[in-house]
Amino acid sequence: MATTSTASTTSTTGSTLLQPLSNAVRLPIDQVNFVVCQLFALLAAIWFRTYLHSSKTSSFIRHVVATLLGLYLALFCFGWYALHFLVQSGISYCIMVIIGVEKMHKYCFVFALGYLTVCQITRVYIFDYGQYSADFSGPMMIITQKITSLAYEIHDGMFRKDEELTPSQRGLAVRRMPSLLEYLSYNCNFMGILAGPLCSYKDYITFIEGRSYHMTQSGENGKEEIQYERTEPSPNVAVIQKLLICGLSLLFHLIISKMLPVEYNIDEHFQATASWPTKVIYLYVSLLAARPKYYFAWTLADAINNAAGFGFRGYDKNGAARWDLISNLRIRQIEMSTSFKMFLDNWNIQTALWLKRVCYERASLSPITKTFLLSAIWHGVYPGYYLTFLTGVLMTLVARAVRNNFRHYFIEPPQLKFLYDVVTWMATQTAISYTVVPFVLLSVKPSLMFYSSWYYSLHFAGILVLLLLPVKKTQKGKSTHENVQLSQSKKFDERENSLGQNSFFTTNSVCNQNQEIASRHSSLKQ
Repeated sequence: MATTSTASTTSTTGSTLLQPLSNAVRLPIDQVNFVVCQLFALLAAIWFRTYLHSSKTSSFIRHVVATLLGLYLALFCFGWYALHFLVQSGISYCIMVIIGVEKMHKYCFVFALGYLTVCQITRVYIFDYGQYSADFSGPMMIITQKITSLAYEIHDGMFRKDEELTPSQRGLAVRRMPSLLEYLSYNCNFMGILAGPLCSYKDYITFIEGRSYHMTQSGENGKEEIQYERTEPSPNVAVIQKLLICGLSLLFHLIISKMLPVEYNIDEHFQATASWPTKVIYLYVSLLAARPKYYFAWTLADAINNAAGFGFRGYDKNGAARWDLISNLRIRQIEMSTSFKMFLDNWNIQTALWLKRVCYERASLSPITKTFLLSAIWHGVYPGYYLTFLTGVLMTLVARAVRNNFRHYFIEPPQLKFLYDVVTWMATQTAISYTVVPFVLLSVKPSLMFYSSWYYSLHFAGILVLLLLPVKKTQKGKSTHENVQLSQSKKFDERENSLGQNSFFTTNSVCNQNQEIASRHSSLKQ
């Protein structure tokens, strides 16, 4: 979450062709370039699906066109800074080829994250501290995710044994080294170079080669697998729905968000005169008003991929096509979250999955702390990020402890469950807002000023909860974190299903992730 600059104070390294439009709408030229390029990418995606469909042209042509269009958009938005995308990708590919599959994932991880961090330090502390228009490190964050994810997937597929892998790792494992063209296409394609979202390499190659709509069926002997192609569903309805969400989000951001600045939470007059209920309510609504710009950017990116034919995830129980394979958020679940984890699992979904796959499920000690630390490093070098994610560690542990110790007392009757959901919704939204204020304010001084105005109350309350409540230890042994999570989520699903539709908010993010893993595993088998 971030502040915006005025058009008069923000320069650009990209094209100035749209400067008159920037002046007319009174928005920074970088932001205008970003939106116009994304709209161009949307039209290009429709053309790509219509005229360069996998049934009409080769995978080679699709890779070349997707890459060249992506690099053009990057050049238009960021000028010569777009060369960083090629340098980071090129050196990472050399590392994969030279080092070999046994250790390349570690070297790629260190290099890609280190290169990103150097670029972020340069941008923040040398060029434009606090200027939060579109910057070249944004796409580099997505490319870093892709580089590290693919390195781990190749390591899993070409070095580790199948029995050592979790179900998700086995389903995403890459069994051959990609060519340089495939690698650049995956990292720099026009559909995702500006705003992502992250997708797995296997999903992307399946889309480019036109195998997204292939079904696998066991033969008569039960072992032989027969592939057949099903009718390709149209993404038009999904794209239109997502564009409507984009329009509403943009309208909300332009009209409402500026009326409720997060910075007002640390206004001296407000702090001195406002009552505690007023402070809590304004904290919530100001952070609520800050979210629509993310809804706009991520939903538009999802619509672009869908328009190109990428993002199909099968059919739901009613036979409707699902175009949420690489969706980055679920707005209803975010706004109705009744737990800290539920919010995080539905916000920036692909980044959460990346953190889980490259850090959480591979860390042997303190996986939560390491995951939040990696998230802070990846986001950038503003001190506010680290304050947010360190606070996030505490809030996550507290939420887990409270849930494990109290939730089972409020399962039945439905009226009690409803009351529990209302209370946990209020607590979750307050805790989330309290946690992410430094993420918006960026600097140490205003962030600590905010926490001081709240007397660090949620920090102290969280520590007290952890000291008083027993914390259930995670099972240790040969089983991985994901296996433990899957068994826990399976039990939780059974409890939730027995409750019927009486729950205040109905979602289960763990179940959603498990369904995603199963869907990927079944549809991507080669």
